[in-house]
Amino acid sequence: MMASTPFRNLFHADWSITAKGRWLATAARSGRGWQVTAPRPLGCIKDFVDRLFTTPGPVLAGFDFPIGLPAKFGQGTGLADFPTALAAFGHGEWSEFFHVAEKPEQVSRARPFYPRVSAPGTKKADLLRGLGVDNVKALLRRCDGKTPKRPAACAIFWTLGPNQVGKAAISGWNDVIMPAKQRGAALWPFEGNLAELAAAGPPVLAETYPAEAYGHVGIKFPPGGSKLRPEDRCAAMHGLTDWADRYGIEFPPELVTEIKNGFGAYSNGGDALDALAGLLGMIEVADGRRPERPATTDKPDVWEGWILGQAA
Repeated sequence: MMASTPFRNLFHADWSITAKGRWLATAARSGRGWQVTAPRPLGCIKDFVDRLFTTPGPVLAGFDFPIGLPAKFGQGTGLADFPTALAAFGHGEWSEFFHVAEKPEQVSRARPFYPRVSAPGTKKADLLRGLGVDNVKALLRRCDGKTPKRPAACAIFWTLGPNQVGKAAISGWNDVIMPAKQRGAALWPFEGNLAELAAAGPPVLAETYPAEAYGHVGIKFPPGGSKLRPEDRCAAMHGLTDWADRYGIEFPPELVTEIKNGFGAYSNGGDALDALAGLLGMIEVADGRRPERPATTDKPDVWEGWILGQAA
């Protein structure tokens, strides 16, 4: 087992471009382990960012949208690294970076997200052509690839379909990451490992993937199960309270009830589940039961980042 980190408070946000789809779960260190809150709607984003800075630290906040860019794309910008690029996007020659292209001919490195809306004839091939790449894999980071437990993520710049992550990234970067960075927050893993960043003091921001975290904390859907159905969510979380008891993770009575009911009281029960799953996956890393990222002898990646707790 690895050394635990010194974080005292954890936040995990299941993100969406709509307020009803943004859910938050939190955990605070207790004498035995962690006290977890039941997931709730995130509410005002500005108030949430303020909360990151007013909560006793060290604070680690996780978000299930991409934090990083494909290395080939990043290197082509001429900028030094992802944090530097993040500060540049939206300004000067990058003023249209977050303006989702409406037509194929608008797609470029300076305006890479596409399409703004679905229209007849809309094809991923137009995105690839506009960005000068041969296939979708060129727009995936290493951590986006398929694993034995989940399919590959969607390319960050594609903004169509239920699995798209581009619009969530645009929202998350503009509404949370950049405002928090301007106030001194640190970006993992670009600016250091968790221990180093926790010691520095300001909140630490990291990328998560709830579907990856399921397997880390014992959440397992039955064959053909879907997180959209309360009964499947209930079956998937069977035994979760036993896992929590084993590691000193305290669930309040209301959360125990919601787990038993598969978050069926909420129309957005799947979002509530993902907010909780991502948080529990963060606890696994914070307590040293799971490495924050694969060990590597390569120089630190300055563009792609990583998903917290994901194996190689």
